[in-house]
Amino acid sequence: QVQLVESGGGLVQPGGSLRLSCAASGSISSIYAMGWYRQAPGKQRESVATITSGGRINYVTSVKGRFTISRDNAKNTLYLQMNSLKPEDTAVYYCNAQKLSGTYWGQGTQVTVSS
Repeated sequence: QVQLVESGGGLVQPGGSLRLSCAASGSISSIYAMGWYRQAPGKQRESVATITSGGRINYVTSVKGRFTISRDNAKNTLYLQMNSLKPEDTAVYYCNAQKLSGTYWGQGTQVTVSS
């Protein structure tokens, strides 16, 4: 089992920044990919940014150049630095971890971009 706990969400004005964190614990040794997903009201959950154990990174087109995914292996923590936030970035953001044995999700953290 893998436990994922997100933090760092909140209310921010358009153009502002937030950094999300995801602390992983449990059986994390065989995780081969982690990522951030988001779900806005009335919409399907979408992949925002992913990073593999080999360091390969992918972003959804709408956040390229504004968001940065990173990880600190020593702290077992995944980050998402979000800059130049837009109202359309408003959503619940979820941390995700993938193993051959299954996929794991955090509880989500709300990000609201509004003036």
